[in-house]
Amino acid sequence: MTFLVTGATGKAGRHVVEELLRLGHRVRALTRHPARASLPGQVEVAEGDLTDPDSVRPALRGVTGVHLLTVGGDDYATLRTGPQLATMTAEAGVRRVTLLWNGRPGPVEEAFERGDVEWTRLQPVDFMSNTLGWAPDIRAEGRVSEPFGDVPMAVIHEADVGAVAAAVLARGGHGGKAYTLTGPQPYTARQRLATIGKVLGSELHFDELTEQQARERWRRAGLDEELIELLASWQGDPPPEAYTVVPTVREITGREPRTFEQWVREHARHFTR
Repeated sequence: MTFLVTGATGKAGRHVVEELLRLGHRVRALTRHPARASLPGQVEVAEGDLTDPDSVRPALRGVTGVHLLTVGGDDYATLRTGPQLATMTAEAGVRRVTLLWNGRPGPVEEAFERGDVEWTRLQPVDFMSNTLGWAPDIRAEGRVSEPFGDVPMAVIHEADVGAVAAAVLARGGHGGKAYTLTGPQPYTARQRLATIGKVLGSELHFDELTEQQARERWRRAGLDEELIELLASWQGDPPPEAYTVVPTVREITGREPRTFEQWVREHARHFTR
């Protein structure tokens, strides 16, 4: 079987590709920049942009399943092309899709829920790899400035998201389900920083920003107001699903989710000079 992976060069996408290859399937990767993809040689790389559905149509030919992002473009904004993508996917004979949400269901999810293709929504609460955003400050100053330092989040290793997506696509049987995906335990931002310090053998310092300071920083980074509101609400007052550990990774993949300490050990080079 052949599977199309959108966002194949992203945090979870690369792991979806690797897991599907490990399971013995053919993989086609959709990317806006094929020359920069750096994917395994056996992967067929196709150029396309989810914000331009017609550019995606050729990549859907002969595909059994699709791992589909719900954001797109340079600013990773919520995709408004869901209806076109759902229609094209059905017309191409695709049997199932995994929909990787961006914090709340949007136009893509709504379109597939009304359509004819078997869909499964994957809801990781937060990627461990988002912690890489701290790396420059840790290398330069040994400290991190973040809001909401004591709010727990059951962060998940992006490889576990990839493994779940690949299993759902390859085996089926999860149609119409929405799965929250978590790591094995919740961590606050302070606890994540302490874990990094433990692995590095360094004393690291946490400086807490106010919510207003965080919003101003996000604006300077070019985030739109919709995304800023989502970040503020999700990080500052998350729903119980964001910090309640669930067994979904084990139930779907047959193994326990990776720990945050394991993730840090795998990425320790990013935090050291």
